[in-house]
Amino acid sequence: MAKIEDLVERVERLLLRHEELQRTNALLAQQLAQVSAERDSLRSRLSAARARIDALIDRLPAGSVPASDDPAGSERA
Repeated sequence: MAKIEDLVERVERLLLRHEELQRTNALLAQQLAQVSAERDSLRSRLSAARARIDALIDRLPAGSVPASDDPAGSERA
């Protein structure tokens, strides 16, 4: 009889652990969804910023060279 009671106790503990793991998994899935949405939003914002920068670069005069790309720029300083 003691073996059956031990088995019942172990099964009940396993069921509790299973429920805990299911709750943990649900919370992690929710966090993953939030982080994924944030990542997608940041990617979108980055893409928009790149497009604005590219548009500004296109508006620069044809002969201008940014200081970081101008080899003579570092000699002048």
